[in-house]
Amino acid sequence: MGRRKGELTPNAVDRGWPHQISLPEDACCGEHHATVLEFNRTLSVAPRGHAFFRDDRWHNVFCFAERADAEKFLARFGGEWFDPSTRGRGNRWQLLKPAKPRRYYRG
Repeated sequence: MGRRKGELTPNAVDRGWPHQISLPEDACCGEHHATVLEFNRTLSVAPRGHAFFRDDRWHNVFCFAERADAEKFLARFGGEWFDPSTRGRGNRWQLLKPAKPRRYYRG
């Protein structure tokens, strides 16, 4: 499957907006959608986010360029920090994989 010209790739979103917060879909869609959009108007939110499926429900991920903006969003709507390295790839994009342990240089 090819990419569309001009569309942000998931890797570009992760590089430009590394501070990511996930919310259950029912907390940010439907009647809450307008409230979330209005709150994000002044924040450094990415033009697109992504979603994943966990615990029998969908979660939307909001990506921010500034950590302070992500913390404001977290304080207002709740949710949790999201690690982009756990996002699925290919045709399993919506499923999470276990986080890789971080390796530290010991020199």
